[in-house]
Amino acid sequence: MTTKKILIIGFVWPEPKSSAAGSRMMQLIDIFKTSNYLITFASPCAKSDNAFDLSSLGINQESILLNDSSFDEFIKALKPDIVMFDRFMMEEQFGWRVQEQCPKALRILDTEDLHCLRKGREMALKDQALFDKSYLFNDISKRELASIYRCDLSIIISEEEIEILKNQFKVSEHLLYYLPFLTDVVSMDAKRKLPKFKEREHFITIGNFLHAPNYDAVIFLKDEIWPLIRKKLPQTEMHIYGAYATEKVLQLNSKNESFFIKGFAENVNSVMQNAKVCLAPLRFGAGLKGKLIDAMLNGTPCVMTTIAAEGMFGGFEPNGFIADDAQQFANKAIELYTDKIFWNGKQKNGFNIMNVRYDKQLFISDFVFKINAILNNLQVHRLDNFTGQMLQHHTAQSTKFMSKWIEEKNSKS
Repeated sequence: MTTKKILIIGFVWPEPKSSAAGSRMMQLIDIFKTSNYLITFASPCAKSDNAFDLSSLGINQESILLNDSSFDEFIKALKPDIVMFDRFMMEEQFGWRVQEQCPKALRILDTEDLHCLRKGREMALKDQALFDKSYLFNDISKRELASIYRCDLSIIISEEEIEILKNQFKVSEHLLYYLPFLTDVVSMDAKRKLPKFKEREHFITIGNFLHAPNYDAVIFLKDEIWPLIRKKLPQTEMHIYGAYATEKVLQLNSKNESFFIKGFAENVNSVMQNAKVCLAPLRFGAGLKGKLIDAMLNGTPCVMTTIAAEGMFGGFEPNGFIADDAQQFANKAIELYTDKIFWNGKQKNGFNIMNVRYDKQLFISDFVFKINAILNNLQVHRLDNFTGQMLQHHTAQSTKFMSKWIEEKNSKS
């Protein structure tokens, strides 16, 4: 039996210590590695010091160029069975080239989260307006949905986003696949080893500062929520972790207010285990929140907004409290911080959620089966997606000629 090949085109090189998106990509890579695929990861992005060394896993790493026909030669020689695009922007850039050079390759889009949903919510927040269809149907939506249709399968991380795509955008279910964060079960032994209520102190939040919702959440925390918490709990500190803290972020550090910008966390598990309560006051965003997954894995109860909680818990009781108003948010944070019984109960909820909703063993074999089923019947699968064929015909042409124009321009400069 010949070894199947997958090409993953990354928006960035995976940084599992910096972002939930990086952790997510490593989980997907692990599925294909376990299924004995020959994996090539390619990206037009420059590598940072935080990038994971994929060659240590036996994965080929390739730098590729935007708007350059060298990619055509590269993919023609590689002949992948599957091409997975990391976010719709990569499908826009390289999808038409994949279609031309490897028309029989299965095209998968890993959305990470719905960018159009996040953008629409950000716009509504700026306008101080209620989020509705007029915000959801934005220009990003048109691009992202076109990308979903042009692909054979799109991986969606949140059940809420599956519902939005099906009900608001009328996308056919056979083009979508729900695959949440994939984690190991939290064992009884792991639970016993975690620091207890009395051994923990202070509040924590974590998130890559390049991600706009995280920066906005820290501002909301500093200006409106933290002063209310500190009034009641003057001995506590607020610890903010996250990669890529800019000067603007570092200036928020205030010893007088016990509000500390800690920057990059080398080990998210240890900082999360030392904290008593995790705060996630996100006012816009999409997808699933990696900070809540990290908190639940490490037994740290949370106070979060409705946006942060979206898609996380299904029908289960959350690992903390949900509040959107600053005063209510602060009250719940104080309650959770000071009440051992509440805290222990919410911690148990978190372990239960992780083991029932995110255990990777519940998802991997079904996902691999789905991919093999489409690979074996690709033509039939595509016949059920006429919209995708139509978009492939039209948008691929416009993207193609724009790219060729840029390439020609670059060659003359």
